[in-house]
Amino acid sequence: MSASQAIVPTASASRYLQQLCKHWGHKFEVSFDPQQGRVVLPLGPVEMKASDTALEVTCRIEGDGDLDRMQQVVADHLNRFAHREGELVFDWQPAA
Repeated sequence: MSASQAIVPTASASRYLQQLCKHWGHKFEVSFDPQQGRVVLPLGPVEMKASDTALEVTCRIEGDGDLDRMQQVVADHLNRFAHREGELVFDWQPAA
């Protein structure tokens, strides 16, 4: 399993987490509250944790999926919700 994590600076972390979970809830298994969320995508789960200053996003690939593609899909969706704030910064790092 490969995994990556990004700590995305934003004061709207909880709002973006909830928006993404609600958006994907029509297609995928999701669970969330204002502080954390989990979306089970076909390639693997995306887990998020919100604080007052950042959104922590972890992508996990199960099998031979494309981690770079998964990161891009997650970042693109979150940036759509953050359009008023400007582009969010994702500095993806390997995760345990």
